[in-house]
Amino acid sequence: MARPFQVRHVSVTIDRPASAVYAFMSNGENLVQWATGLGSAYERDGDDWLVHGPDGLVRARLPKANEFGVVDHTVTLPTGVTVHIPIRVISNGEGATVSVTLLRLDGVSDEKFDADARWVERDLATLKSVLEAR
Repeated sequence: MARPFQVRHVSVTIDRPASAVYAFMSNGENLVQWATGLGSAYERDGDDWLVHGPDGLVRARLPKANEFGVVDHTVTLPTGVTVHIPIRVISNGEGATVSVTLLRLDGVSDEKFDADARWVERDLATLKSVLEAR
């Protein structure tokens, strides 16, 4: 039986209604405005989004619309490895909190795991900036 992965939760509170944050995040066309880890150019491929990243073509799939604020991404890297990224948008007063659960996969060093967490923090700060400027 495989052991559980180490996890780190990274979150940001955004001064926008949870419904607006969810609508923005669940639209794949908006990925490149805040998810810099994926890349900078995208195209639609059925239910997936193909994102041209620094290491090649990344395939991202977002969940179907739901009432629970689930915006999990399944990302297939150019290496063929698929990573599940759990993301939740939670109502928080008149605003929202976005929480990303970062899973430390086998073979990921302490330094790489820390760097990944900092990248997620930057992406969430960008998300906050983009949404609060609207």
